[in-house]
Amino acid sequence: MFGKDIGYLLKKLLLGYRIYFHNDVLNSDGRRILEEILRMLMYEHPECRKLIYKIRRNPDLENILKLGELVLGKEVYELLDLAIHGPYSYRG
Repeated sequence: MFGKDIGYLLKKLLLGYRIYFHNDVLNSDGRRILEEILRMLMYEHPECRKLIYKIRRNPDLENILKLGELVLGKEVYELLDLAIHGPYSYRG
């Protein structure tokens, strides 16, 4: 079980996709949030050390989604879709 703070910050990072990512890689503002997430994750779950190391070395969208799937489950993809496409879906 992961702490509420980790889930909250991860949701903030994903919902702010347009703010915190550039070409699917975290920018400096996004990295600040990510470092806080990883710090809390390391404290609560030291067994995730390999994943944390991998994410710190390569903070791209794919690795963030792996972390998100671990913490939030499949909800991570819904949040990312909402951040990219908005709350409305258009069929054409």
